[in-house]
Amino acid sequence: MTTVTPKEGWHWVKRGFQLFRKQPADILTLFFLYMFVNMGIGLIPFAGQFLPFILIPVFAMSFMQACRQLDAGQRAYPNVLLSGFRSRALHRLVGLGVLYLIAATLAIFASNLVDDGAFWEFVTSQKPVDDNSLPESGLFLGMLFSGLMYLPALMGFWFAAPLITWGDMSVGKAIFYSFFSVYRAGKAFLVYGISWLCIGVIIPTIISLLLAIIAGKAIVVVLAMMPVSAILTAVMYCSFYPTYTDLFGKPDKIDQLA
Repeated sequence: MTTVTPKEGWHWVKRGFQLFRKQPADILTLFFLYMFVNMGIGLIPFAGQFLPFILIPVFAMSFMQACRQLDAGQRAYPNVLLSGFRSRALHRLVGLGVLYLIAATLAIFASNLVDDGAFWEFVTSQKPVDDNSLPESGLFLGMLFSGLMYLPALMGFWFAAPLITWGDMSVGKAIFYSFFSVYRAGKAFLVYGISWLCIGVIIPTIISLLLAIIAGKAIVVVLAMMPVSAILTAVMYCSFYPTYTDLFGKPDKIDQLA
């Protein structure tokens, strides 16, 4: 594994934009197709509540493969979305997805320790939130606590899918290597996270406020920010790829998901 410096965190973000600019239409098509498929999966009775989480590693490898092809100067056609399902490591990716779901559930449940069940009820009941009750409910505190509890799992999952698929590792070994790789590159990931916090949250919030002041209508703000949000999310997906290649190198073959 290669050692990286803190400034690489910002370089990962920039390289995400560079990958996106190579074929923006291809990446956006893939992104919207993924959203559409996820919506369809969500309509499945009962299982639709869990399958989107379980299939995260499978679809994550679809985006990684798309970035791999763009990096090699090839097109990323829509059928790359199914490449994870054609992988010989599919069963391990699904197993990893089950661990995703378990870890997320435990992290959300742990919020009961600080918010008297406000965040857990919000997630499980799917009831609309009363804005007036937010300060008293401790919902934000519960969300923050759950995020902190999930952080070690996130470190273990970050590189697990490509290590399973491209590195042919077992689920346990991939999680182990992923956790300590992120730990060793912690300063770079801190810069990476702060950079995306500014680009994906703070800047859009400022733009939204300015649009609200200028236009005065919520629908204008929503319509203007929807494409911005989609593009930034797609670019963030693209930035995952250089975090892997900088630490583990590029996969040897472009068809390793086949």
